[in-house]
Amino acid sequence: MQKFDVLIIGSGPAGKTAAIQAAKLGRQAAIVDGMAGVGGVCVHTGTIPSKTMRETVLNLTGWRERGFYGRAYRVKSDIQAVDLMQRLHLTLQSEVDIQQDHLVRNGVTIVQGFARFVNDQVVEVSTAQGDSVFLSAERFIIAVGTRTYRPDHVPFNGTTVIDSDEVTRMTRLPRTLTVVGAGVVGVEYATIFKTLDINVTLIEERNTMLEFLDQEVLMHFRHEIVDDGLRLQFGQKVKSIRTRKSGTCIVTLESNRAIASDMVLFAAGRVGATDKLGLENVGIEVDERSRLTVNDRFQTSVPHIYACGDVIGFPSLASTALEQGRIAVLDALGEKIYRKPEYFPYGIYAVPEMSSVGMSEEEVIERKIPYEIGLVQLRETSRGRVMGLNSGIMKAIFSNKSRRLLGVHIVGEGATELIHIGQAVLTLKGTLDYFLENAFNYPTLAEAYKVAALHAHNRMMALES
Repeated sequence: MQKFDVLIIGSGPAGKTAAIQAAKLGRQAAIVDGMAGVGGVCVHTGTIPSKTMRETVLNLTGWRERGFYGRAYRVKSDIQAVDLMQRLHLTLQSEVDIQQDHLVRNGVTIVQGFARFVNDQVVEVSTAQGDSVFLSAERFIIAVGTRTYRPDHVPFNGTTVIDSDEVTRMTRLPRTLTVVGAGVVGVEYATIFKTLDINVTLIEERNTMLEFLDQEVLMHFRHEIVDDGLRLQFGQKVKSIRTRKSGTCIVTLESNRAIASDMVLFAAGRVGATDKLGLENVGIEVDERSRLTVNDRFQTSVPHIYACGDVIGFPSLASTALEQGRIAVLDALGEKIYRKPEYFPYGIYAVPEMSSVGMSEEEVIERKIPYEIGLVQLRETSRGRVMGLNSGIMKAIFSNKSRRLLGVHIVGEGATELIHIGQAVLTLKGTLDYFLENAFNYPTLAEAYKVAALHAHNRMMALES
């Protein structure tokens, strides 16, 4: 039986970072993963595939150039599933190779197979060859991520009724698509497929979506996607999903309204991939979504077993998982840990993309903070005109009293890149004056920060006069 200082189950962002951090501290670290290659759900079916597909769609459709050449402009007129998958598979293989190289170069032992706790010191790993390998460790980190929620009443078949993990295995593109679930995943895929000129209906049983975002920015986003032809069916629960002999899918709502389409993408949530870990053998319980509960140091109820990444729930971001993995392993190995980041950005890679950091206007109002807003149309910046943008906004919120930046919310091209300027200023407790007194490259979309600050400053001055 091989023994390690720390054994990590799962090689996604949290697991990979934890393993490399342990190795750099001179500890014996092993990582166990049951997928065909390292990287976890993030690389194989989640983050990287969906973002690669989005980029491919934007390139092949010529979406970014339509501001100049019109809505009919296309780079490739007849886009097929194979066009999307070709770039997808090349990207994924490259990502797996790079991540495996990082682990090997740092001396991390990689064990391919599925891990199950025998007791709180030993796991049994079932390999693809049908063998069992037993590994022991003084400390464990569970970073298995999540899997798609697949309720029994949904007739998944992998072709016409699919979940979000199966999008990467599509062999044909539908002419019409129904997406069930307006969470981040559902919204991203609904807008990506709509960009391919597929008729898409997005169904959500709630009356809203993405409630954690600033509502004014979300309203702008909803206007954009509806204007692009995406149909929203909110406030109604799905009663049934069935497939006719012809292959047509019928989604029936509780109102008895029926929606027909070539394909149904069920994206109504994810659950922790913990069912086969043997947690009952170590006395660790899961919540109703099979997720683990941890303290602020990412310890589970068993002190030497830690958990991080999507398996512990909110915020379920690859970016935060990277930091959680590092903090968890530092604490597990008795090393000095650093404070978790106070501000982390959300990135939603829909079409158009959205990103947010800090407080929304609703949160500022709830806290009764006197505030002012700077709002900028990205098309009004010089760079926006060069790019041919006809939509997109940046909203910056400042304290009226201290002038500190409180939050930044962006919808439009480059949102997920632009947000990091706001994140840095927030973290360093910067004020409106930083934007007023510093120069930005011209022309750039980043110039929108200065314009937003000027707008907010002028309003503040009007209040004082």
